[in-house]
Amino acid sequence: MCLCIPASVVSVNEEQMTAVVDTLGVTREVSTHLISEPVQVGEHLLIHVGFAISKIDQQEARESLDTYRELMEQVHSDEMWIG
Repeated sequence: MCLCIPASVVSVNEEQMTAVVDTLGVTREVSTHLISEPVQVGEHLLIHVGFAISKIDQQEARESLDTYRELMEQVHSDEMWIG
């Protein structure tokens, strides 16, 4: 199973077709080669194995991140019972 997590664009290097993105406080550089339109700072992208695969709107990103946080809380809670 693959999980794409929304990331907010922090900076863009159009020449190298890369962007620095932030996902839940973690920043990393990703390729934007698979995105057909220009990428702008502040936009949200879905990232998979180092590649931005699509743009999503801010509401969709927020909802997805909320769901991801809930899942992580559940995993952490389950680990508390196991450990």
